[in-house]
Amino acid sequence: MSTPTLRLSLPTAGHAPSPSSRTNPSGRHALASSSSQRCAASAIRTSSLVLSFLLLLFVQPSAQQRDPVSDFCRRFGHQTAVVDDKLFIDGGILNWSPVAGNYTNTWLLYQDLTEVAESGMPQLHANLSKNATIPSVHGGALWGDDVNKRIYLFGGEYLQDAPSAHFELFAYDILHDQWDALGPPLSRDIRSASYGAGVAVSSRGEGYHFGGWLSNASVPDWGAGPPVAITGLVRYSMDSNEWANVTGPDAIRRAEGAMVYIPAGDAGMLVYLGGVQDLYQNGTTTAQPMDEVFLYDVLSSKWYTQETTGTTPERRRRFCAGVTWAEDQSSYNIYLYGGAPPPEDEPGAGFDDLYILSMPSFTWIKMYPNSTDTGDFPHHSLSCNMAPGGAQMLIIGGSFPTTQDCDTPGQWGTHNADLGRQNNNSSPWELFAPNKTSYAVPTDIISVIGGAATGGATKTAPASGFGHRDLAVLMTRKADVAARTPTRDVERGADGDGGAGSAPVLPTGTIVGIALGGLALLAALFAGGCCIARRRRAKRKAQFQQAVAPYHAPTSEMAWSPTQTTTFSSSPSPHVQVLSRPQTVPPYVGPPVELPSDTGQRQYQPGYFAEQASPQHHHVQTSMPAHEVNGLPKADVAWVPHVSMVQVSPGHQRSATTTGVSPMHSPGLQPGQQQHLQQQYQQQQQQRQQYSPATPGSEQSLSNGLPRDSNSAWSEGDGGMSPRHETYYHR
Repeated sequence: MSTPTLRLSLPTAGHAPSPSSRTNPSGRHALASSSSQRCAASAIRTSSLVLSFLLLLFVQPSAQQRDPVSDFCRRFGHQTAVVDDKLFIDGGILNWSPVAGNYTNTWLLYQDLTEVAESGMPQLHANLSKNATIPSVHGGALWGDDVNKRIYLFGGEYLQDAPSAHFELFAYDILHDQWDALGPPLSRDIRSASYGAGVAVSSRGEGYHFGGWLSNASVPDWGAGPPVAITGLVRYSMDSNEWANVTGPDAIRRAEGAMVYIPAGDAGMLVYLGGVQDLYQNGTTTAQPMDEVFLYDVLSSKWYTQETTGTTPERRRRFCAGVTWAEDQSSYNIYLYGGAPPPEDEPGAGFDDLYILSMPSFTWIKMYPNSTDTGDFPHHSLSCNMAPGGAQMLIIGGSFPTTQDCDTPGQWGTHNADLGRQNNNSSPWELFAPNKTSYAVPTDIISVIGGAATGGATKTAPASGFGHRDLAVLMTRKADVAARTPTRDVERGADGDGGAGSAPVLPTGTIVGIALGGLALLAALFAGGCCIARRRRAKRKAQFQQAVAPYHAPTSEMAWSPTQTTTFSSSPSPHVQVLSRPQTVPPYVGPPVELPSDTGQRQYQPGYFAEQASPQHHHVQTSMPAHEVNGLPKADVAWVPHVSMVQVSPGHQRSATTTGVSPMHSPGLQPGQQQHLQQQYQQQQQQRQQYSPATPGSEQSLSNGLPRDSNSAWSEGDGGMSPRHETYYHR
């Protein structure tokens, strides 16, 4: 990814006063005008230098700053949660457009599920607060609390930075748009794991996390040892800020699976499936069979194992899953999407398929694609979230091993599964509809378990029976969970300032631009103050000093021929402009002086010099003081070539070696002035030797290498961008 180059064209320092400033008849006024112009030039130089310095400090970093909304290409390994009508996206890994590397997502983003963008997906926003003290991790868990309006960040690992010295839980306050550090767990058994299975039960005010990895990317002072999977279930109580470490279904270490909560049993149940397991606790992982699931009864804290039947998915890890149920809760349906193959299976890119595990029959049903294929766009490390009402599941992001194309950048990598096929095409993929809030059991499930769109399933037990008799009872019960009371005033907080979507935050580029403009204005004001002070000092000094000798006599009416010392730079200005105003000095009483030029360049002969040539420095010393004529402009007006003035008397023949260039004459004179000069010339004609400048045809001694214009800007061409993978819908 190329970095934009900042090129500045600054005013050239050291310009002399313009020719017009030399026609002022008053020496004091000339001094004031010269001082004013020097002051103005100084102010411009000061402002320009300050602005250049500020731009070098701020513009280069801001050029590398990307916008998570407009510059999005792909995301994966993030953690998500839905609270009310907002889907929050935290951390993970980003790919900008074009894909050039993996970057940590340092933003807390959200998609408003009541607002659909032109692309047909919920609008993405990036105006929530998150400073550098809040971890930005991938593979963590985000627990949403619908009652107290918070989300909790647990676990995860760092992409580049070292893990924090002490693990602690962080919570984002949705109402006040701020983060809170809740401190570390009191028990050392609670450790920060990554890529485990996390789920929040907002009705109970609890967050759960099962399995995951411990490594040097998540645990401080881990060392160089390999990652280790863990066993056990972590439970966090949101209202009391208390932790518990519950044993798992067995002693096997597991990671990279998925877990959901269903309102079955007396207080609800957790269902875990998929991922990898370390059977021998030696770091060698194998796939967890997809025809075996684990259930955890929240009330009794007991684990159960249940076998499944039907069209079982291929073994996989790092997939995502969500759950919804029929209106009468006669079936609980887990929708599973995507994933990566386990290490021991044949190498493959992964999966782009959609399966349903319907319970209590524990039957697998393939919803997409219809064939035995695994889909066209396999990806893993993605997220699944149920929209309010359970009729739609938003699938966000994922790592695509087979392509470098962007993941629907206009939709920010968001895909929507219509779980009940409630659209005109009966497709499982459809644009998001905020008003679609009632789940309908699709025909894919009805054809297997019976019933109708609203429920009434007739197949309510596994084909091979329940793995434990308790399950036969628990799956027939509906969880009775008491209404949870907020522990803070959420009504006043919701009406107050702050919170998600309360007020848009200016983009980073706008903030930097405002800051630069303000600093440049301050620099200009400071330079202007210095300019005013300098002018006042110069004015006071002029009042008490003898008048400075003028550049010319106040009553001069005579035109000026350049007979003084004149010094020209060896590098001409690239901007040629003919001087249009006459320049006057005191009349010279002596005869005209004709001076040679080494170059013979004329302003109206642009083709005289070769492209790589530049005139030589030419210096002529006469009786006039040098300081009286060194004020000629160097850049405000055109560079004047070294052409000597020639005045030829009537009837006098030129030298044969000096033909071809017309002499440059003084401006027009009054009749009396012209007669006076002619008389002077006739008296002194025989005392002078004629010399005319070299002609273009004469041999010239030229330096090589015409200097490049310092104000020219050179820019590199824009490189081609990698093709973007635009919106696709599975039909």
